[in-house]
Amino acid sequence: MELARRSGARLLHASTSEVYGDPLEHPQREDYWGHVNPIGPRSCYDEGKRFAEALLMAYHRQYGVAVRIPRIFNTYGPNMRRDDGRALPTFIDQALRGQPVTVHGDGRQTRSFCYVSDLVDGLVRLMESDVSEPVNLGNPEETTVLEAAQEVVRLTGSRSPIVHVPRPPDDPRVRRPDITRARTLLGWEPRVGRSEGFERTIQWFRATLRESA
Repeated sequence: MELARRSGARLLHASTSEVYGDPLEHPQREDYWGHVNPIGPRSCYDEGKRFAEALLMAYHRQYGVAVRIPRIFNTYGPNMRRDDGRALPTFIDQALRGQPVTVHGDGRQTRSFCYVSDLVDGLVRLMESDVSEPVNLGNPEETTVLEAAQEVVRLTGSRSPIVHVPRPPDDPRVRRPDITRARTLLGWEPRVGRSEGFERTIQWFRATLRESA
């Protein structure tokens, strides 16, 4: 922030939907302050992003620094690491290898998956805009984690069984962005549907798996 202030730079901070924690408001709007456990096992990430937003807005108000704050919801696509711990690459890797697909809890918790090209378009639009307040960037099409796992198994043609494992503490029950602000201020909304995006991502994972064999 000091470098941006001294040089007159525009600064984009990749924030996250995790600032909302395990939300009591659904879908989540940017004016919702969140429901976060400040000392839980996820708190370093959640509170770190919340603090970063506070720092950016303080510099914006005090010094007029041009800040851009996208709150990024679940994003996916080619080039993800299969071992990064997120649900979708884990499901795809397990299904392609014929391993059990592991779903946390009963799988009824929801997520909203946004394809990477849509997200990048939103980031560029935000960076080129004059919008300083946080903006949700994500796909408002909501699905359960279990449904996502079942879709991956179907699209891969896998015979992998779906097994349920313990759900991590403070795992959000719901996640869906209200993208009214992005639509209104940026003229942005996602274009790639979940099935198409899943197909593209699976194809990439399948190709890289063959290359590493």
